[in-house]
Amino acid sequence: MLKEFREFAMKGNVVDLAVGVIIGAAFGAIVSSLVGDVIMPIIGSITGGLDFSNYFTPLSKAVTANTLVEAKKQGAVLAWGNFLTLTLNFLIVAFVLFMVVRAMNRLKRKDEAKPAEPAKPTREQELLSEIRDILKSGNRPQV
Repeated sequence: MLKEFREFAMKGNVVDLAVGVIIGAAFGAIVSSLVGDVIMPIIGSITGGLDFSNYFTPLSKAVTANTLVEAKKQGAVLAWGNFLTLTLNFLIVAFVLFMVVRAMNRLKRKDEAKPAEPAKPTREQELLSEIRDILKSGNRPQV
């Protein structure tokens, strides 16, 4: 059973999948930082200093806090600002992946569009073609 597991784990697809998951996690962290540290502050400055990640709607009368962290301690809240941030994060990741796949498909199409140059015929093939052409024309040389 250990041998079978080792064979399964060392198959190319499993290793490729593991690398993809690791790279995806790192890419997700980069995009999260891009959204949280670059895009949302810019949007906040445009909208007058708003911080979307701190927006919430209290679901009980006991919630009186002004920050999301404190409000969650007091009771149930609808953290729609955080949801907005995560949705924007997802849209950016999806768009970047779309652009990467699109670029890869273009490169792939360019490679497929270039037809391979046919191999130059050998001297023997050229002579055989000449003989064929002479026989077809009916003009046989006199020997």
